[in-house]
Amino acid sequence: QVQLEESGGGSVQDGGSLTLSCVASAHLYRSNCIVWFRQAPGEQREGVANIDSTGKVTYAESVKGRFTISQNNALKTVYLQMDNLKPEDTAMYYCAAARGSVSWYGPRDYNNMDYWGVGTRVTISS
Repeated sequence: QVQLEESGGGSVQDGGSLTLSCVASAHLYRSNCIVWFRQAPGEQREGVANIDSTGKVTYAESVKGRFTISQNNALKTVYLQMDNLKPEDTAMYYCAAARGSVSWYGPRDYNNMDYWGVGTRVTISS
């Protein structure tokens, strides 16, 4: 049973845009914490953006002003709109959920997440 499924990755040029989607199973969509993570080759997985059950959003400093996280309750989908993309945004992007309210933006906080999608690849060329 697929619980989190990402889509929308692809290859764009520097300055381009992409929108990622994460479709969640019903019980995970009600989760208190859904987070987009990314992992570049040879790098540690890092949190990018979070939306909680109240709709409150939080972003990593590296993407503030460029990325927007949002949700569609009817579709049980969380989106990550990515604008003004840079080569350093190149990574596998993952959707993750936690059963409770957890820290997600610190080093190794990916360990706090309980469920993961398989990821979608984003490549930005200069």
